[in-house]
Amino acid sequence: MVSPHTEAILAAIGRIPAGRVMSYGDVAEYAGVSSARMVGRILAVEDADVPWHRVLRADGTPAPHIRTRQLELLRGEGVPMRGPDRDRVDMRAARWDGVPAS
Repeated sequence: MVSPHTEAILAAIGRIPAGRVMSYGDVAEYAGVSSARMVGRILAVEDADVPWHRVLRADGTPAPHIRTRQLELLRGEGVPMRGPDRDRVDMRAARWDGVPAS
């Protein structure tokens, strides 16, 4: 049985549109949970069909163990990148505020 926190976090991640991202903390706030770490832990253990690649660190960097695949998926969606190697998401331009596009 999936906990209400897990359901809320997975639902929040499922709503992030293609080409946009949220930080772990953004997802936690949006889902109404108190911990960004909980978001990371749930993503690590749940085998849910959600766009996991749209969740990253607040500074726009992916976790090292998923870096290559995550950046590949984000670039494929046209997410703006920055940094000398274009290996960090431009959070200012790509962060989703949770409001559906009209």
